[in-house]
Amino acid sequence: MAYSSVFAKGLFAGKVMVVTGGGSGIGRCTAHELSALGAQVVLVGRKVEKLQAVQREIEEDGGKADFHSCDIRNEESVKHMVVAIVAQHGKIDGLVNNAGGQYVTPLEAISLKGWEAVVNTNLTGGFLMARECYLQSMRAHGGAIVNIVADIWGSMPGMGHSGAARAGMVSLTETAAVEWAHSGVRVNAVAPGYIASSGMDHYPPEVGATLIAKRKLVPLGRFGTEAETAAGIVFLLSPGASFISGTTMRIDGARPQSRLGWPMTTADEASQQREAVKAFDGFHRAVVPKVFQ
Repeated sequence: MAYSSVFAKGLFAGKVMVVTGGGSGIGRCTAHELSALGAQVVLVGRKVEKLQAVQREIEEDGGKADFHSCDIRNEESVKHMVVAIVAQHGKIDGLVNNAGGQYVTPLEAISLKGWEAVVNTNLTGGFLMARECYLQSMRAHGGAIVNIVADIWGSMPGMGHSGAARAGMVSLTETAAVEWAHSGVRVNAVAPGYIASSGMDHYPPEVGATLIAKRKLVPLGRFGTEAETAAGIVFLLSPGASFISGTTMRIDGARPQSRLGWPMTTADEASQQREAVKAFDGFHRAVVPKVFQ
């Protein structure tokens, strides 16, 4: 089997695409799609075994991938890693700033250590990756950056540290789009809503029922897929988005538009047969999150 992308084969032939958090979830899916479209993919993450597993998958599917283990929160590690990538591949055409993480807790229970860990991963690390890819390659050759944020519209109760970091990344995206435009660099963000991704496996079992019930808050009546998210990322990296910069693409089934007082008639079993609301799942190696099993 092969990745069933909606984009033209060979779209990224000869391009070098770096994907942080490429060992699982949306990062893994995006790396597979980019590879299927001809890119040389560079996977970045902290856990070597996960990166090796995705590299093997991509190579088994006929693609090209290598990996670098790196803590993106460490400035010197990021600098040295980007040096190594450019030395090996000559340039960096695209960066998917996907690495991130958070945990569920109310604001009053968040320690300074916990706050800094989430902000450093979701904001500072993304900044370091973007800055070094720009300085060491994109400033001279151009390129595209896609920062993965989150469904922060209207607050993130229970994950205030993540919401603050993601909102900061949206602002950073807009600023970088202006400052780096003269170098031919486009910078955008993708904000996934409720996506059925392996990232859900990191939440404690007791939130499982609450997690599943969230689909009722989505006007389209379901969770999104990793492939639907990857498609948005790939589009923003593609030549078709050559005049799009400084924007945040929401992939959330209109969830933030839900309003109290308006009857939430979500897509029912009959309407889910319509092409407009059926899930797209072109990722042939997708894994169903444990909470849905």
